[in-house]
Amino acid sequence: MDEDFEVVIIGAGMSGLGMAARLKEAGRNAFTVLEKAGSIGGTWRDNTYPGAACDVQSHLYWYSFGEQPDWSRTYAGQPEILRNLERFARSHRLDEHIRFGVEVTQATWSDEAGRWLLGTSRGDRLRARVLITAWGQLDRPAWARVEGADRFAGTQVHTARWPHDLEVTGKRVACIGSAASAVQLVPAIAEAAERLTVFQRSANYLLPRQDRALADDERAALLAEPHRYAALREDMFRERDGWAAGLRDDGNPVRDEFQRVAGEHLAAQVADDGLRDRLAPDHAFGCKRVLISDDYYPALSRDNVELVTEPIAGIEPEGIRTTDGRRHDVDVIVHATGFQPLDRTGGVEIVGRNLLTLREAWKEGPEAYLGMAVSGFPNMFMLYGPNTNLGHHSILFMVECQIDYVLQALGALDGGKDRTLDVAAHVQRRYNEELQRALAGTAFAAGCGSWYTTSEGRVVNNWPSSIESYRERTAVFAPQDYEGYEDYEAYEG
Repeated sequence: MDEDFEVVIIGAGMSGLGMAARLKEAGRNAFTVLEKAGSIGGTWRDNTYPGAACDVQSHLYWYSFGEQPDWSRTYAGQPEILRNLERFARSHRLDEHIRFGVEVTQATWSDEAGRWLLGTSRGDRLRARVLITAWGQLDRPAWARVEGADRFAGTQVHTARWPHDLEVTGKRVACIGSAASAVQLVPAIAEAAERLTVFQRSANYLLPRQDRALADDERAALLAEPHRYAALREDMFRERDGWAAGLRDDGNPVRDEFQRVAGEHLAAQVADDGLRDRLAPDHAFGCKRVLISDDYYPALSRDNVELVTEPIAGIEPEGIRTTDGRRHDVDVIVHATGFQPLDRTGGVEIVGRNLLTLREAWKEGPEAYLGMAVSGFPNMFMLYGPNTNLGHHSILFMVECQIDYVLQALGALDGGKDRTLDVAAHVQRRYNEELQRALAGTAFAAGCGSWYTTSEGRVVNNWPSSIESYRERTAVFAPQDYEGYEDYEAYEG
């Protein structure tokens, strides 16, 4: 017999846990969270490579509700973030709602039942009135597509699948990639490795991180005086939200200042002219993800570290050969090559009305209304969906806007057991046309070939402006944007 739930959440990462906690706070306990892994944490469970950390200040990278963590650093590392997530789940008693080792393989909408019918890899069958996807944008590793990779005689790993028993001390290590995970990994293993070779396809803008340990008295004061904690978060929020202007493509003082700081950071940390030239970006600021680090440039200047900018021709049993004919002999190859951001289905076959699959609906690139709802897929909401990624701030603020919106949508459904919410196709189309016009004026659309865009250059990952603008746009659930809600005027939100 199928198990029936009011809400099913797929994924127990930060978004899914936040949604679950808010459901409990609202007294909505008829839900379950399905997690394919054996523990919570999402990206902070999966990314355990040396040096893994957050690029947003610790006090911003958390939910605005519930107990605030006692952060040890200005920028928390992966182990600390995961510990705080585990503490959060315990304090909200979420374990009683989470099913581990349950991978959803298919979710099919039934108009007749007014429910989502879910199947799992172990044969479970569940029904849900509302389906919430919380698998994020960066959950499926992308390996470098290099000829001969299967012939390498040594060890190959991806940063998002780092083996806990991997030892690089005294080894010759290759790092394919030089972006977000690489700038954290390289300094963390440079001293231990006998030799470390970093293969860079293109240089990124790099800003100072200014990370430091927080003194005991600072931490005690913040915890003892919640208003100080809140004020610190607010100040950080306002400052970073102002940075959104620096990602516009029309030239402005914020962007000019960031470029100046990045240039001075490179000049101050890299003395060698040749190395400095190879580390200088050739694209518009913000077109690719802007990175932060205090120790990546110094690591590249070490005698046992080499930056290689010649393209990779192939992988051989002994190592990596570049197009100049040189073979770089290595023992370990690390793929610091990110994820598959255009595959937003979480590995689940999602079938909506008229047997339309989400893959088919998104054949020209992912899109949704407000990043949450897709026409033809009733009563389904996405957290951290298309065009809700940021280049300047903490994604958790965007997710909280989405959680608030979903809670309002659930309230709209409460008025009738047969009600459904399917965003109107013309509403979704109009919204995305407006969104793409706004994105055309940002650095994201500057044509540098980043993971933010499709191969045709359409920006499908990022939000074009401030978090405040998104909060305003999502603050009030408008049932008139949805089909299947005939008496929405009776909904008082």
